Amino acid sequence: MNFGPTEEQQMVKDMVARFVDDEIKPVAAELDETHRHPQEICRKLGEMGLMGVSVSADYGGAGMDNVTYVMAMIEISRGCASCGVIVSVNNSLYGHPLKTYGNHEQKLKYLTPVAGGQVEGCYALTEAGAGSDAGAVRCRAELKGDKWIVNGVKKFITNGNVANYSVLAANENPEKGYKGMLTLVVDLKNTPGFSVGTIEEKMGILASGTAEMVFEDAEVPAENLLGERGQGFRQMLEGLDAGRIGIGCQACGIGKSVLEDSLQFAKERVQFGKPISSFQAIQWKLADMATELDAAELMLLRAAWLEDNGLNYEKESAQAKMYASDVAMRAAVEGVQIFGGYGYCKDYPAERHMRDAKICQIYEGTNEIQRMVIARKLLGAR
Repeated sequence: MNFGPTEEQQMVKDMVARFVDDEIKPVAAELDETHRHPQEICRKLGEMGLMGVSVSADYGGAGMDNVTYVMAMIEISRGCASCGVIVSVNNSLYGHPLKTYGNHEQKLKYLTPVAGGQVEGCYALTEAGAGSDAGAVRCRAELKGDKWIVNGVKKFITNGNVANYSVLAANENPEKGYKGMLTLVVDLKNTPGFSVGTIEEKMGILASGTAEMVFEDAEVPAENLLGERGQGFRQMLEGLDAGRIGIGCQACGIGKSVLEDSLQFAKERVQFGKPISSFQAIQWKLADMATELDAAELMLLRAAWLEDNGLNYEKESAQAKMYASDVAMRAAVEGVQIFGGYGYCKDYPAERHMRDAKICQIYEGTNEIQRMVIARKLLGAR
């Protein structure tokens, strides 16, 4: 068992950390305030190979492993949670299904520009009646001649307002439930019948757009079917397993930023003639944060290692996402407490971290759903 990164992994981590400190952290507050999509950051991250970390270089990616992806994602999210989730979606929810089930032509056309960071991708799964119950997708796809005709409305889609391409979960026969599901790759800029609906006003991750996606007799070429008909539900589950690692990394990165900020503030804030870092009550909060964040990071690295080695990682990704997001929320709450009144004001980052952390307990499977996944695996249920 080796807990040390390889030379290449450490090099990538150090490179990303420098970029985060120099170019992401200085604009994170402005991105939060303006709700601006960080396009210039995304393009630079693409040039660094971070929009398709584990995608083959033949299809625009960096050709590295998922352990490296975890290290990079934590660093990016340490700088800005919105940037973190954009990178996560490109790599996992969009990139994983194409990487796993796409044919050569599909990968060249739809994976290469996203993995290379030229444009964003998204994953259109959630609907008004299909959130935690992902098998209840009602978005209809009917094959007519050489086109799929798609009708339905997707909700809460990360990158949905800026993405060029989408992996779309639809149902050929809703009466069959999850057995009728299939997956299509959609060119959102060149699909008649597609439009962006409501862009949500959210509590956190404000530089990451969350959009409604509307399909009204939208025409998608028949060859854009990903994998096989009826395979969509399995593809969805596998994609979510990968996505949970990314969201766990986002949460861990938020928590690390909380710890950094809290340490600095505790050393500088003087009360009763002493820095508050000298008080045991503050020291214990910092110690708990650091310990739980280290544990979360190790769980994420384990899940990524299992994926890299072709082993089942469903339980481990659920555990890592659940634990990391709970840890991030606890750290964020304690961070506000350490900052005191300042923590409740927008002049300081503590309140932003608290707003950003909460969503990690909700999207890509609520933590209640994660506990169901974990329990099912423990009990041997299918």
